[in-house]
Amino acid sequence: MKKSLIIALAATSLIILYALVNNLTGENHVDEKSRQQNKKAIFAGGCFWCMEQPFEGLEGVIEVVSGYAGGAEKDATYENVSAGASGHYEAIEITYDPEKVTYKQLLDLYWQNTDPTDGGGSFFDRGPQYRSAIFYQTEEEKNIAQSSKEILNASGRYNRPVVTEILPFTSFYRAEEYHQNYARKNPERYEAYRSGSGRDLYLEKIWGPPPLPPNGDFKKPSSDKLLEILTPLQYKVTQEECTEQPFQNQFWNNKQDGIYVDIVSGEPLFSSLDKYDSRTGWPSFTKPIVPNALVEKEDRTLFVPRTEVRSRIADSHLGHLFGDGPGPGGLRYCMNSAALRFIPKEDLEKEGYGEYLKLFK
Repeated sequence: MKKSLIIALAATSLIILYALVNNLTGENHVDEKSRQQNKKAIFAGGCFWCMEQPFEGLEGVIEVVSGYAGGAEKDATYENVSAGASGHYEAIEITYDPEKVTYKQLLDLYWQNTDPTDGGGSFFDRGPQYRSAIFYQTEEEKNIAQSSKEILNASGRYNRPVVTEILPFTSFYRAEEYHQNYARKNPERYEAYRSGSGRDLYLEKIWGPPPLPPNGDFKKPSSDKLLEILTPLQYKVTQEECTEQPFQNQFWNNKQDGIYVDIVSGEPLFSSLDKYDSRTGWPSFTKPIVPNALVEKEDRTLFVPRTEVRSRIADSHLGHLFGDGPGPGGLRYCMNSAALRFIPKEDLEKEGYGEYLKLFK
C-alpha cells in the first residue's frame, strides 16, 4: 500500500514538474519570438538628445538609445567622438516592432527632425560627428532609404540638395548613461539647448508647425459612439472602406482657407494650402499637413494594387494615394469628404487648432 502511494506521489510530482518546465519553456519561446521579430534602425541627425526625443513614445517603438556609429574606433566615448577625430557620428539606435511601425515611417519622422542639406554638421553643432547619416543593415533598408532620399530631393522642399549619407552599418556604441533619455531627465536644459540651436525654427520653416499631441487629445470613440456621431455615409467610408460619389460630396470644390481633420478623432490631416482641383470630383491634396499624419497600406481590392491612406490615430479609411499629382513630388492624396471635417481659418483658435494659424500668415 505504502509502495503504491509512493509511486503515485512520484508520478504526480513528475507530471507537475513537466508542466512547469513546459510552461516556462513556452513563455521563453514566446519572449524569444517577440524579441527576434523586433528590428533596429540607426540614424544620425546631429545632437542625439534632439534625435532621440521625437521617436520616444511613437507607437511600435520599443526603445531609443543614444550612442555612436560609423567610425572605426572601438569603445567610443563622448570625449573622443566630440573631438571629431574618431570617425563616429552621434547617432540613435531605435528598436521597433515592424508589425506596428515600418522602416519607411521611421524614415519619414527622421527627415522632419534634421537638416539633410547640411554637410558640415547640424545647426550650431559643427563637425563631422554631427552630420546626418542613415546606417542600413540590409539591402531592403538601403533601397528604402535611397528611394526616400530621392523623393525628398525631388520634392522641392529644400533650396539645396539632400546630402545625408546612406552608409552600411558596422557597429553602434551606447553613449554614457547621462546622455540617455536626456529630454525627460533634464527638460529645462534640453529645451534651452534645442531652442538655442535653431533646430525648431528651421524645422517649422521647412515642415510647418508640429501636429497637436498625437497620443493624448485625439482618440477613436467606441463602436457604439461612432454609430451615434457619424452619418451612415461617414461610417461606411471611415469604418468599411467605402468610396463616396465624385462631384457629389461636401469638399471637392471647397476653396476656403483652413485645415481638414479626421471626422472620427479630430487629428489634423491636410491644409487648404495643399489642396488643388484634380478634376476627379474628390478633394485632392499634394501632401499631408505633417509627414507622419497618415498611414499608407497596400490595397488589393481591385485588379490593380493601390495605396490606401488611413489616419494614424483613429485608423480611419480616408482615401487613396496616386502618383499623378502636380509639382515636384507628383503625389495626389485623393480623399473622401465623408472622412473629413473642415475647420475654417477664422475658427482654428476657438476649435483648439490655433497652432495652425501660422500656416496662413
